[in-house]
Amino acid sequence: MPARSAGDAFAAASPRPARSRRATVARGFVTGMLSGMVRQGRDPAPLLAETGVDLADAARRIPIDRYAALYNLIGREMDDEGFGLFAQPMRSGSFEFLCRSMLGAATLGDALDRAARFLRIVLPDLAVSVRRGDGDERAELRISETRRLADRRGDPARVFAFEWLLRLIHAVSCWLVSRELALDSVHFPYPRPPHADDYTLVYTEHSFFDAGTLVARLRDNLLDLPVRRDDAALATFLDGAPGKITMLYRRDRDMVYRVRDLLRDALPDNLSLEAVTDRLHLSPRTLHRRLEEEGSSFRTIKDALRRDIALARLTKTAQPVAQIGADLGYADPSAFYRAVVAWTGISPERFRKQLLNQPAGADLQAPAPPRAAARSVR
Repeated sequence: MPARSAGDAFAAASPRPARSRRATVARGFVTGMLSGMVRQGRDPAPLLAETGVDLADAARRIPIDRYAALYNLIGREMDDEGFGLFAQPMRSGSFEFLCRSMLGAATLGDALDRAARFLRIVLPDLAVSVRRGDGDERAELRISETRRLADRRGDPARVFAFEWLLRLIHAVSCWLVSRELALDSVHFPYPRPPHADDYTLVYTEHSFFDAGTLVARLRDNLLDLPVRRDDAALATFLDGAPGKITMLYRRDRDMVYRVRDLLRDALPDNLSLEAVTDRLHLSPRTLHRRLEEEGSSFRTIKDALRRDIALARLTKTAQPVAQIGADLGYADPSAFYRAVVAWTGISPERFRKQLLNQPAGADLQAPAPPRAAARSVR
């Protein structure tokens, strides 16, 4: 039975990780995770109810702790840590032994080689490989199909399979070496999904689509980092895993959060770059470099903050559209109108009306944000 799509998501940035009760994930990650179960004819409704995940919620975002709980619950109920996405199930315990297979390695490169060999046994549908570049100081992590996962390249089950495995390997690798490992770029082997704006937070700002296979690039010297974890650390790490570590959003974004908080607290005034750097006691050049290292920019943060607040107010309040724009620092109502069209593909009034008229449990269909808006995350 073909997988049913649960609809498009309006991607928005999650708040500071320390406020995990407020952090959210794009709905597309959840519907993708459920695709294998639905394809097998299983009803996900009881699991959604148990974890408090409401896919009919008009705000289109799922609390990150509920996402993690649903992740673990699906694996237990199906006895398949691969969510029913593959020809053979990944039985419960596979993730633990993936970690154990990597734990005794001397370096990250060795650990990734071990992971590739282990995954060849428990996940033969996808092949993982790591190789160093030819003189460009870059290494490549590749994930490719050994068996076609779906007829359509953009099938939600196929998309989530690649999203999930890359995030899983990346998260475990970061934990093993006790530091964040920046991905310089990732080429994904499918069309740009509706929730792709979130990829800036999950993977890298430099995410590209329609590639032949998944290729994640990083600095090759990272492969030489020593593995710093031991069995005692693994026991703590496995508590709540694997859902806990696949809560999606990178944790190396302290400067992004600080800038975002300053901009939010100043609304409706629009702080300039100079005003923000003065308050942070940094030079504009230093701030630009720090944000670039965290995969963002001042303009990206500013645009996404206003987008997040605007869409939340349009969906959850009856505040006049012009007032929302003014509160967000848009001097001209037409500028706010154009911004909403860029984010959603439709006017503010139509966006709000479509949500208000949506029957309970219905699946909202709206155009995906244009490519020009793809970078406005955080």
